[in-house]
Amino acid sequence: MCRWVAYAGPPIFLSDLVTDPEHSLIAQSLGAEEAKVEVNGDGFGIGWYGERTEPGLYREILPAWSDDNLRHLARQVRSRLFFAHVRAATGTATSRANCHPFANGRWLFMHNGQIGGYAGLRRTIEAMIGDAHYGARAGTKDSEALFLIAHSRGLDRDPVGAVASTLRDVVAAMRVARVEAPLRVTAALSDGQRLFAFRYASDRRPPSLYWRRDGGAIQVVSEPLDRRREAWNAVPDGHALVCCGAGGCDVVPLAVEAVEAA
Repeated sequence: MCRWVAYAGPPIFLSDLVTDPEHSLIAQSLGAEEAKVEVNGDGFGIGWYGERTEPGLYREILPAWSDDNLRHLARQVRSRLFFAHVRAATGTATSRANCHPFANGRWLFMHNGQIGGYAGLRRTIEAMIGDAHYGARAGTKDSEALFLIAHSRGLDRDPVGAVASTLRDVVAAMRVARVEAPLRVTAALSDGQRLFAFRYASDRRPPSLYWRRDGGAIQVVSEPLDRRREAWNAVPDGHALVCCGAGGCDVVPLAVEAVEAA
């Protein structure tokens, strides 16, 4: 499974979270402590918002710990809202197009987890992407498919509802196909102003996800960046974290349960 970090708040250097902390994202790429695999070396990516509406992206297939360009960029780029992700592949190719984060218009998305049985479900899953958004499909990842399906479900109007609808339809397709492997998701999403994070698993065993408020900033992570565990809050399974600038953050339920109760 992958590891990731999301930040929203006063501008900071990306290195403040990606490379510098005791258990930074680079450290997690070599030694994750709460993942199925310890090493996350199948590529990485950073996405950040600056002066433009659309986010910037830098993605590469090298392991994050061995890319000097990442370290140099992280030390120079300051941002008020950014994502960073290290990948452990789950069956799709190691290519730049399959590295997170994914961008479409002003939206940025990254994911840790998997759609169980995706190889056999890929045509069904991709058919859920509306024509208006299918042209943005650049890779083969299930994560990118989830992002584009959410666009087709009204992401601009209701981000939490669009993601919940996407997960509900994917679980339903898995059940029709009698897939026993679970759908597991932790994901981050932003439009450059708001930050959303999601945690869900159809088998009630979701990947780890934590968040904390640090002064005027919000940090959302796969694993705490330091050893002060008491400072971090776990996002509950089946919930979304919604952060809207000065409005603060709320933890709200994800309405995926209509399928679960069926």
